[in-house]
Amino acid sequence: HRLHFDGIIISSGPGNPKMVDKTIQTIRTALEYQVPTLGICLGHQLLALAAGGDTYKLKFGHRSQNQPCLLHDTRRCYITTQNHGFAVGELPTDFSPWFVNANDGSNEGMKHTRYPFLSVQFHPEAAPG
Repeated sequence: HRLHFDGIIISSGPGNPKMVDKTIQTIRTALEYQVPTLGICLGHQLLALAAGGDTYKLKFGHRSQNQPCLLHDTRRCYITTQNHGFAVGELPTDFSPWFVNANDGSNEGMKHTRYPFLSVQFHPEAAPG
């Protein structure tokens, strides 16, 4: 049984990512078939859980149009739009950090070391200002 997709996007949404069991199982199947995967916001958290990572509730959620994120390798700062109360804690095996929040150090993005699986906690489609 082969999945016939060029790729999948796991979009944003509300709530505790650990409560979305069916979607997590679907993502696991996509990862098993090495389907290119992009997670955004809640999708970032779900990808982490599906791949074996963990999430946690933030003490103070990130809810603004001006959250600074640092690109992990270069430390270049990007101003991002965010609206979430949970974050990725432990990264899954074979994933590396991609972005980190400049205010509290929480993970804001990750990418797989070998396969086209990547995700960001912020909203790359937003254009504030």
